[in-house]
Amino acid sequence: MLRTTAASGLAVAMPKIVRAQAPRVALPFGVQTGDVAGDRAIVWAKADRPARMMVDWATTESFADARTVRGPAALGDTDHAAKLDLAGLPADQHIFYRVRFADLADADAASDVVSGKLRTPPATRRNVRFVWSGDTAGQGWGINPDFGGMRIYEAMRQVEPEFFIHSGDTVYADNALSEEQEQPDGTIWKNVVTAEKAKVAETLREFRGNYEYNLMDANVRAFNAEVAMFAQWDDHETVNNWYPGEILEDDRYDIASVDLLAARASRAFLEYMPVRPAGAGEQDRLYRRFGWGPSLEIFRIDKRSYRGPNSENRQEEPGPETAFLGRAQLDWLKRSLWASDATWKVIASDMPIGLIVGDGEHFENGANGDGPPLGREHETAELLTFIRDQDIKNVVWLTADVHYTAAHYYDPAKARHQAFKPFWEFVSGPLNAGTFGPNDLDDTFGPQVVFQKAPEEGQSNLPPSAGLQFFGQVDVDGESETMTVALKDLDGNTLFTQEIAPEA
Repeated sequence: MLRTTAASGLAVAMPKIVRAQAPRVALPFGVQTGDVAGDRAIVWAKADRPARMMVDWATTESFADARTVRGPAALGDTDHAAKLDLAGLPADQHIFYRVRFADLADADAASDVVSGKLRTPPATRRNVRFVWSGDTAGQGWGINPDFGGMRIYEAMRQVEPEFFIHSGDTVYADNALSEEQEQPDGTIWKNVVTAEKAKVAETLREFRGNYEYNLMDANVRAFNAEVAMFAQWDDHETVNNWYPGEILEDDRYDIASVDLLAARASRAFLEYMPVRPAGAGEQDRLYRRFGWGPSLEIFRIDKRSYRGPNSENRQEEPGPETAFLGRAQLDWLKRSLWASDATWKVIASDMPIGLIVGDGEHFENGANGDGPPLGREHETAELLTFIRDQDIKNVVWLTADVHYTAAHYYDPAKARHQAFKPFWEFVSGPLNAGTFGPNDLDDTFGPQVVFQKAPEEGQSNLPPSAGLQFFGQVDVDGESETMTVALKDLDGNTLFTQEIAPEA
């Protein structure tokens, strides 16, 4: 364009304004799905700026039948993480999806696209496979590129499960990482370390950074993109062995109120995990049931949020101080088990029943030593007796927490409290954390160790390189409905298998 000035009469060339091309909206931590229920699934992703989530989904990998769903805006108040409750999914299908974001500041800006898939529950009986474990990046063992990162996630992906139960300790917000940590053989484990993982988490940003840290691992992102998750939480998402109302005495922390830490921890967990908000007034409630066809239903419970204080746990009568699940959750679980018409009822628990877990002179778990039900054991006794009295069949418990793997058979004939039906409990973990155990048994409910794999006597906090990282695999046969539970190691090798025929 030429413009003539009045003073000189000269034509002056004006510069052409060219808007700089903005960088693409990035999805730095991949995609996740979870809380699959009926025709719905939560789809999660995080943008690197304010942006609108968009999801394309189809029943074919070519996306020939794709539908597009407009999702929520990812804004700063959620750390630019977004979740879409994707509805109208057909039963018993592989659902292929693509997530992209529209830049809210530049409508013309393109976005990265990240793809994933999930499986919806069947409407009729068929073979079903899923996996479970817990405890990710604890005790100083973080992402070590020289080791191949969190390799057990790739081992779980290889068995092609339909879903994954993360049994808690999804992050270790109370375990700071150093760049180097010595292993028992004297060699050095080298961690990737971020600012948020270099100290214990106290601020919301630091809690969020713990989830971002795990998602930096390529094995975790690849697994999340293919396997839907039912996520639980336990203590390390906040601080070790915490309970509501606790006041910390820990020099690592400037904040002593555990309730404040737990509120921030819960906020970060709900932002970064693919869990469905429970509803108005109870956004942070995690306990819920998930049907998976006629043969299977999952009951996700929460032994952390509603407990009374850790104590000597020897109260002879139940009361507020003996709460473990809490009355509302316990009554919900009883009603839900009674109402279920699934053949197998799997209770996904963040802690085992009969293993003693101490907290100094107090107890962290329900188990408190041999004898009749006392303290938190009152709730367990009430639940197990209800299951017997209502003749609820085929209840199996899956858990982690103790950092080794085991198969326990609970036998009323060998128990102090005998008013229950015999049942199995399977323990597996950690995923990428220190290995400990085995823990002592409490005979109140008659647990019998059928199998266990743990460090040798005198060993503790073994690194992932020791190979003692574990997950469990469950297969339900579509014809006979026999359940087969396999306990597996870091490389996917089967250590133990138990077949359980369904009770008619």
